[in-house]
Amino acid sequence: MIKLALSVFLLTASALSCAAQHRRDPLSELEIDQLRDAAQEPEARLKLYIAFARARLEKLQQIRSDPKISDTDKDKQIRAALQDFTEIYDELDENVDTFADRGDDLRKALKPVIEADTEFGSKLRAFKLALESSRDEAEKYDFLLGTAMEAVDSAAKDHRDLLAEQDAKFKNKKNKAHKETAGGG
Repeated sequence: MIKLALSVFLLTASALSCAAQHRRDPLSELEIDQLRDAAQEPEARLKLYIAFARARLEKLQQIRSDPKISDTDKDKQIRAALQDFTEIYDELDENVDTFADRGDDLRKALKPVIEADTEFGSKLRAFKLALESSRDEAEKYDFLLGTAMEAVDSAAKDHRDLLAEQDAKFKNKKNKAHKETAGGG
């Protein structure tokens, strides 16, 4: 009995491990290489994430409006594009946090991020509005779309707050450095 229970446990654990290993990465190899090259440059790296997220939203619109795609394929592709967008956007947000935690000056890098937050929120809301004409279609994507919208809305507030915090922090550092230079001369 113990051997059977142990065997079932090991089979379940290995099946879960295999399933986790087959998770699809939302980024292409080229995109990963570009991010690797910009690893230490907050502005360049965040702009790449913005471009990748924007591309997934554009893909979402293309899929929805393409009459050549079957409904089944369209459903799968829309789900994948929404999931990819959300994962990429979450990575963007995590990178903002990482650079901020390192003490980097993100004022310049955050401005395009905040603009993208507004753009992404608008596009997601427009997509949701377009879906509302078909209740079945709206319900199919409700969870994924809601997750994406919540991620953008939450992070947008955090990004604006961080920019205000950094404006004050680095303005004070600049003023202190200026006073020390003026007082020391």
